[in-house]
Amino acid sequence: MARHKRGPPEHGARSELFSVNSLVYAMIAPDDPALATLIAHHAAHSAAHYPGESNHNQDGNALAAIGAVMFAGRLGPTGAVVAMGGYKLIGPDAAEVNSMHVTEAARRQGAGAHILTLILDHARRAGARQIWLETGSLPASSAARRLYARAGFVTCPPFGEYQPDPMSIFMTRTL
Repeated sequence: MARHKRGPPEHGARSELFSVNSLVYAMIAPDDPALATLIAHHAAHSAAHYPGESNHNQDGNALAAIGAVMFAGRLGPTGAVVAMGGYKLIGPDAAEVNSMHVTEAARRQGAGAHILTLILDHARRAGARQIWLETGSLPASSAARRLYARAGFVTCPPFGEYQPDPMSIFMTRTL
């Protein structure tokens, strides 16, 4: 199985992740029907592990309404979306990571790191100097927390409209 090459990926670059297929990364509209299945999987994963009041998932229309910038990793140029993530600006120089999710088949192969790099680079170019996120505190979210820590995120108090929640971990980093 081919592995993701190390180092920061270029926007829109191909990354070999599978022996037969490669993932193609690109910006995608939040309400693009191609994202709907992965957004639904993301919501189902959250619902299976966290109570409703601790879930902050949004569907594609809601992500579009808040101006989220989304990226997707697809199996080929028009194939299924197997990785996604995005951000929204929450101030003139601040952003929040939204809706990071990678299918089980694409995990542990660099897809999440690639999407996160695209998010951080794009948010920086959009003027953000600081970026925050909320993720789950239970073992079901431990891989996500490790990914964020490897990318330089550190824990912080709740930000924006978030309230303290034992089911949530809040993280931030400078860009």
